[in-house]
Amino acid sequence: MRRFVYRTLCNIIYGKKSYTRQIPYRVELVAENLNVPWAIAESDDGKIYFTERVGRIRVIENGRLNPQPLVTITPIFTEAEAGLFGIALDPNFSENHYVYVMHTYSVGNNIYSRVIRLVERNNALSLDNIIIDRLPAGRIHLGGRLKIGPDGKLYIPVGDANNYSYAQDPSILAGKILRLNLDGSIPEDNPFPNSPVYTLGHRNPQGLAWNSENVLYSSEHGESGHDEINIIKAGRNYGWPIAEGNATIPGFNYERPIFDSGDLTFAPSGITFITKGPWAGKLLVGNLRGQQLLLFTFNEDGTSVESLETFFPNEFGRIREVYEAKDGSIYITTSNRDGRGNPSPGDDKILRLIPIE
Repeated sequence: MRRFVYRTLCNIIYGKKSYTRQIPYRVELVAENLNVPWAIAESDDGKIYFTERVGRIRVIENGRLNPQPLVTITPIFTEAEAGLFGIALDPNFSENHYVYVMHTYSVGNNIYSRVIRLVERNNALSLDNIIIDRLPAGRIHLGGRLKIGPDGKLYIPVGDANNYSYAQDPSILAGKILRLNLDGSIPEDNPFPNSPVYTLGHRNPQGLAWNSENVLYSSEHGESGHDEINIIKAGRNYGWPIAEGNATIPGFNYERPIFDSGDLTFAPSGITFITKGPWAGKLLVGNLRGQQLLLFTFNEDGTSVESLETFFPNEFGRIREVYEAKDGSIYITTSNRDGRGNPSPGDDKILRLIPIE
């Protein structure tokens, strides 16, 4: 395993302060020559499970990539942005060995997404249950992250599938964030009766993360600029396609983002609140088009941005996932082989940021 330390300086690009300082982490290469690693989850015993967009679920154990995948998902549709996306381990994974993933597939000319539950036995995964099926999909704007919240519910961001009208139609499960029980049933306290819809009016929601007060945040791609960080509130409308960013539309009431990138396009993807080390309490965001990490510092109640720092600009290319492990290290995945990047030798990679003591 190769280890190397980056001394890249970071800059404050949002807020009142402006200064530079050294990055308080060293960077370790964990795995390379991957095919668009998309999402990461960690088991209680420290194994790192991750998805590759081509359909593979793989494991890093004791710092080494197992050569054989646990499973290759079929059927799967992998054109453009489609494929295998998010992964989440059941809160009781050590006993039931359940793994949840989201992927696209096609039936004739129709493209759908679904969330399935797999079970791990003898170092292999097999299908256990279909949690939700026939979500509208396509080649782009697919969302795909999976997270199990502090309430034990499964949260599923679903993009508008490049059909703008879907986002405002509560009967269509695209352009939404969905919330389900882990068996696929609808929670009784969902905001819309007998519906998995938790929020609506989304274009392409990407990352989900809860802060220390169990408040849910998301990242979302804007159409041309206007990338967003939102606080997700049950039953709220987040504007798309009628409004995006901090636009004011007379007569239209929607939840405005706490961060709007304006004319800049970062394409924020995975997000996580850091709980340990030098970045504790801050929100870390991977950037695809921006090709960097963003680190947000919020005010005391978490409703506005005090400062925004950039790290590793153009060092690793497109960054899709950011994930804080139980030991306080941070895993990131590159996405340079996704058709929109410029792959370097060894791409794609999983890297690990380790605090410098």
